[in-house]
Amino acid sequence: MTSLTPYDPPATPLAVLLADHEVLVVDKPAGLLSVPGKTPDLADCLLARVQAAFPTALLVHRLDRDTSGVMIFALSPHAQRHLGLQFEHRQTKKTYVARVWGEVADASGTIDLPLAVDWPNRPLQKVDHDQGRPAVTDWRVLRRDAGETRVRLMPRTGRSHQLRVHMATLGHPILGDPFYASGPARDFPRMMLHSEVLQFRHPDGGRGTRVTAPSPF
Repeated sequence: MTSLTPYDPPATPLAVLLADHEVLVVDKPAGLLSVPGKTPDLADCLLARVQAAFPTALLVHRLDRDTSGVMIFALSPHAQRHLGLQFEHRQTKKTYVARVWGEVADASGTIDLPLAVDWPNRPLQKVDHDQGRPAVTDWRVLRRDAGETRVRLMPRTGRSHQLRVHMATLGHPILGDPFYASGPARDFPRMMLHSEVLQFRHPDGGRGTRVTAPSPF
């Protein structure tokens, strides 16, 4: 089992991006778990903080502890079912921004590499062409600067650690990634991955809704 650094969640106030009778969208800070861990020291999480302010809030999806950005909660069982089906059927659209190690040569591309749990080193994931589940990420370079590249990442699938493994496999790990970066690429105060945009159909009426959280880096 690979361990993370000691859990020291930020005391960042809850940043609400959208709140109505059916949905709540917040800007999750890096370093905060989406849901509680298995031990008491991992109880502080975004779900608990959200439910303290919005008692009817229900989980729809998760972001990795070290990823920041847009995360949506349902405020009713109907909304949870509606949004859950959108995620399950890949009807939502998520856009991330990341800073990665090295200067990416091409302007854009698609990574199509199946992923599976790396059981001896869980929760790490690995590329597995035999047992892995399909995982596809579109990417586009935004800027190259002094040995690093800022990229926009558009996952078509939602596998655990997908963006992190895909970029590392490309030879450009996300800066500050405690699992898949090494050496100087790991020596950053946080993982430079941020969920910037979420597009979904609102559970009340199905209208297209787009929520953005500006990147903090």
